[in-house]
This record gives sequence, structure tokens and C-alpha cells, in this order.
Amino acid sequence: MDAAHAQGTIVTSASVVTHAAGQALGRLLGSGDVLLLTGDLGAGKTQLTKGIAAGLQVEGPITSPTFGIIRVHEGRATLYHIDLYRLERADELEDTGYFEALEAGGVAVVEWGDRFAEAIPPEYLAIRLEIVDEATRALAIQAHGARYTLLASSWLAACDALEGVEVRR
Repeated sequence: MDAAHAQGTIVTSASVVTHAAGQALGRLLGSGDVLLLTGDLGAGKTQLTKGIAAGLQVEGPITSPTFGIIRVHEGRATLYHIDLYRLERADELEDTGYFEALEAGGVAVVEWGDRFAEAIPPEYLAIRLEIVDEATRALAIQAHGARYTLLASSWLAACDALEGVEVRR
């Protein structure tokens, strides 16, 4: 696994701004991209994913797949929205379609993506969402691999133009 490269932090001032940051990221994503989202309950993982879906031109509602584990949404690229929160053991991943989703050529957004270290792909973009206060979220970005280093840089640049966002490099 390539060493992680800390890219920066995106601080959003409201839920709609987190959505807008996600939409900016979604516009940059392509087939085969993998995002691992981490953070406490209520930190905004699903809100960010809704924005990513909008950037991928996915139509229809995006809700957390907590009970179904994986939801598939069609857009400019297929979005595999995966939530590992309810899984207890890594061997349960085999029955969920997790590995197939990562290899399907769409965009995989994995909530609670750090739960099973042995199942993390070698290259991905890690986004840790932290609650700063009731409205403010900090999205810490780490790139794993050359593709994701470029993606992170492009996303930070795109967020520089968004109102209500502070980008820290």
C-alpha cells in the first residue's frame, strides 16, 4: 500500500455546504474510484454522499444503506453506496457484494470504510468527517495512490470557489 499523503481539510459551515463540497467531488470522480468515509454518527457521511451523487448526475433519493449494506444508483457513473456500520466481521463482506462493487468499475463510496483494514483496497481517497459544532464539519482528506493525490488536489481547488467553505492545506 502506498503511504498516505495528507492533502488538507475542507471545513463546511452548513449541511448544504457539505452537500456542495460533495457535488464538487462527484464531478471529478470516474469509473473505478473508491472513497472511504469515516467519522462519528451524524458527522455528515450520507450528506456528503448525496452531494457526490448529485455530481455524478444520479437521480432519485440517496439514503444510507445501513440495513441493506449496498445501494446501487445509476448516473454518469454507477454509484455503489456502501455502509459497513452493521457488519461485525470482515468475513461478512463476502456475502454483501462488497468486493464485487469495488471491482465493478463504478464509483464506490464506503461509509465506515475503515472498519475492516484487511478489506481496504491499495488505492483510495480517505475522508474523515468530524463534527466541529452543530452546523460545521471538518473533512480531513488523505490520498492513497497517485490517482487520489491528484483527485484530492483537484477537489480542494474546486472547494476554494465554494461559499461557506474554508480549505486548509
